[in-house]
Amino acid sequence: MPLPFEELDFRPTPMGDLILRRRRIAMLDDLEVLEVKLGDGFLMSSLFHEVEEVLADRGLAAVTAAPGETLDVVVGGLGLGYTAAAALKDTRVGELLVVDIMPAVIEWHQKGLVPLGPVLTADPRCRLIEADFFALAADPALGFDPLQPGRRFHAVLLDIDHSPENLLHERHAGFYSVEGLKKLSQHLLPGGVFALWSDDPPEATFLSHLTEVFDALESHVVKFHNPIQERDSASTVYVARKRV
Repeated sequence: MPLPFEELDFRPTPMGDLILRRRRIAMLDDLEVLEVKLGDGFLMSSLFHEVEEVLADRGLAAVTAAPGETLDVVVGGLGLGYTAAAALKDTRVGELLVVDIMPAVIEWHQKGLVPLGPVLTADPRCRLIEADFFALAADPALGFDPLQPGRRFHAVLLDIDHSPENLLHERHAGFYSVEGLKKLSQHLLPGGVFALWSDDPPEATFLSHLTEVFDALESHVVKFHNPIQERDSASTVYVARKRV
């Protein structure tokens, strides 16, 4: 009989203990889900991944590119792989760099501990890069691609912090400032897009910062059903485009 709860990996990190676990939810007909915890908080669950996919879909749809042009894309935060996998479904994507600071998360995918691992590692367009997204974002001359310093991209899709105000670590705060966003925009090609997942409603201060840096801006409130609470939940996807 399958175990109702199983810890698949445990790693101490500077931001707290990182745990990958699998459990079966009795009230949902023993549905098997994967969950990731960092310290005392939940980072993600395979039960909820609609917004991660919307992040990729909306972000890439907003890119201004020439007909037939292939897209170079960065995903900040690997997690369980939903944003990256959704991005790879776009046939225009020529190369996808997925940046994650935690080696354990990359190993989960490489070893097939998470379902989308084989999907990502088998796609020749996808590279998993162990690095600090926020440190690289603050250094446009270095850039996200260790093989091509200063490379620019058609889109940067970010899903790391819970929101621009609810951070996993205080050192991320500078990224969400006007100065931080200006540095991020330097990684983008003309017509390129920065898109961000947030678990909070649209935030006026962050919208103001985005408006100051980018030429076009939309915020999408994405609703999804929460079967455990038997109600709808909502998250936000910000999509900001650089001037062509």
